[in-house]
Amino acid sequence: MTYLNINSVKKRKYDAIVVGSGMSGGWAAKEFADKGFKTLILERGNKAEHNVDYPTTNLQPWELEHRGRMPDKIREENPIAASCYNFHEGAAHFFMKDDEQPYVQESPFQWIRGNQVGGKSLLWARQTQRWSKYDFEGPARDGFAVEWPIGYDDIAPWYDYVENFVGISGNKDGLDSLPDGDFLPPHEQNCVEKHFSDSLRQNFTDRHNIIGRCAHITEPRQIHYDQGRAKCQHRTICERGCPFGGYFAANSSTIPWALKTGNATLQPNSVVHSIIYDEKKQKAKGVRVIDSETMKMTEYFADVIFMNASALATNHILLNSKSDRFPEGLGNDNGLMGKYIAFHNYRAVISAEYEGFMDKKTAGKRPNSSYVPRFRNVYKQETDFLRGYAAGFQASRNSQNGYDGVGVDLKNNLEKETWGPWRVGSHMMGETIPKEESYVRLDKTLVDKYGIPQLSVNVNYDDNDEKMIQDFKEQFTEMYEKAGFTNIRPGENGRVPGNDIHEMGGVRMGKDPKTSLLNEWNQLHACKNVFVTDGACMTSTSTQNPSLTYMALTARAADYAIKEMKKGNL
Repeated sequence: MTYLNINSVKKRKYDAIVVGSGMSGGWAAKEFADKGFKTLILERGNKAEHNVDYPTTNLQPWELEHRGRMPDKIREENPIAASCYNFHEGAAHFFMKDDEQPYVQESPFQWIRGNQVGGKSLLWARQTQRWSKYDFEGPARDGFAVEWPIGYDDIAPWYDYVENFVGISGNKDGLDSLPDGDFLPPHEQNCVEKHFSDSLRQNFTDRHNIIGRCAHITEPRQIHYDQGRAKCQHRTICERGCPFGGYFAANSSTIPWALKTGNATLQPNSVVHSIIYDEKKQKAKGVRVIDSETMKMTEYFADVIFMNASALATNHILLNSKSDRFPEGLGNDNGLMGKYIAFHNYRAVISAEYEGFMDKKTAGKRPNSSYVPRFRNVYKQETDFLRGYAAGFQASRNSQNGYDGVGVDLKNNLEKETWGPWRVGSHMMGETIPKEESYVRLDKTLVDKYGIPQLSVNVNYDDNDEKMIQDFKEQFTEMYEKAGFTNIRPGENGRVPGNDIHEMGGVRMGKDPKTSLLNEWNQLHACKNVFVTDGACMTSTSTQNPSLTYMALTARAADYAIKEMKKGNL
């Protein structure tokens, strides 16, 4: 029996374990497998094989049972998932349903999660902007949060590396506040968006409206063909899964790349309970995994563990990874794990109309909008609030058809197409400040169906957010007025924290083990063979969509881990 147990353990031993198969987990798996390391990829959700498990991707609206609308009963049963704009009949199967993973809301927080291989990379908005040096320098300058242990120069080569593989469409705009990248040809702004760009250039020295940078292949390179991906078809139903691989998703890109090396093993339906700490060796030796179908727990072992379960899920697992050495969670010597959670404030919006270009209209579809990079407090503190906000900008003109009459008269009226006014709109993407009182913790009494303590979440808006919202309304009203827009309507959409789906922090990077959990290589200060490279690692949030930065941090950390493994240091 002793020999049988040894053989059993050997079968469950890998060089690296990656927890999570989404945006960052896919990159960790790709890097390790590509370099010849036997890698186990653990995904708590279902199998979602590219071009196999996309049940709605080629359905026309009339082929969906409810024409795309979710029945009221399902929405009522899933108020958290249903709060996301992509929770509709064509994509709802990619969302984790509310009863699958209950959690405690100490304050209103909508934790929206994917539930399959690829995670939320099947559902994301695909907008990809680099951070600038000023984004990394923000906390050190104003003293809120802690100083980043890295800067733009450290991550810039890894932005290059990731962008080439992913395929990022964009224009080289020459803005030091939003560095250019390795871009494929950009999409084109329409005439009103170009008009707004021109107006900002004429009236402001620090404000720009550029075409959005997005993870869509506009002109494939050989590296994209090697992945089996093709040009984006501009169908704009990306959240159903793209059969062309035209946009980046882990399950059409990094995961199959890892699997084809023969070095990676993908295991869905695997709920990670906790990380196993070896008290004698003073490092992690594996993970405990519950099969979501059989409820059986199994232990898997590896020299290195990468945590990429998503920001709050990674916090959850680490807090639950208790041992004699770490009674409050793996690596949590300073008691800060789960604290300093932050997000992006999407609450403010503004809309208007434009009476120009009435001889023009738009045709076709585009997978992105225009983008106004942050212009507040970039180089120095200049307002009564900290940090700043970016914003989307889009303009469109909709056709209108008559519905009067019966029979032939109705058909004739339907064919009479008239065009309404140009409508424009912006939504705010504000940086929130990480605070100790914004936290997640293990609930003391409630557990989920796997016997794991539920996560309790307390994350709120604060006075800084309110001031930022007011400034957005004032500044964009002025910008809209100078562009000649009319019927300007600033407002708020009621979105609560979490609905931005950009939650970050809790296991932040930093220079000092007393005030942070991770070092400059994303290693736990107190457990060097565990790396955290998803949103949990973020020290601050800046304003940019974060996924590109997660991927670059993961590639960088994996490269470091591989070099350390070869030296025998991990």
